[in-house]
Amino acid sequence: MTGPTNNTLGWMLDEVLKVPQARHAILLSADGMLRAFSKDIDRDDAERLAAGLSGVQSISRSTAEFCGSAHTPWRQIMIEFAHGYVFLVAAGDGAYLAVSTGEDVDMEAVTYRMHKLVDRLGKELTSPARQDTGSPA
Repeated sequence: MTGPTNNTLGWMLDEVLKVPQARHAILLSADGMLRAFSKDIDRDDAERLAAGLSGVQSISRSTAEFCGSAHTPWRQIMIEFAHGYVFLVAAGDGAYLAVSTGEDVDMEAVTYRMHKLVDRLGKELTSPARQDTGSPA
């Protein structure tokens, strides 16, 4: 998986942006760490957005019982703004793919490309939970 100082999967995220009005894509872990980002977004912005979107995902996941069962797996969310959308989908164990778009985007085309990218990358997009790396006291 992409480490903290490289962006080896960034070029694959750019594939999602071939839909007209798609702006940016980031891959993040459940704990808010940036794993990869598309061109045209700088690392600092991508890191800040990864942290925020992990919180959005966590909050939305906590409402699963509203759909019938608290154990229903979380899959995706869409956030609408006055001039665009943010799509956030599960991309493997502990990994999420987010794409921002303009307001006139073909939503079906964006989500189709997002899911195809997730399928194509498979295990590449999984992000296992971080292990305790501290030394024993």
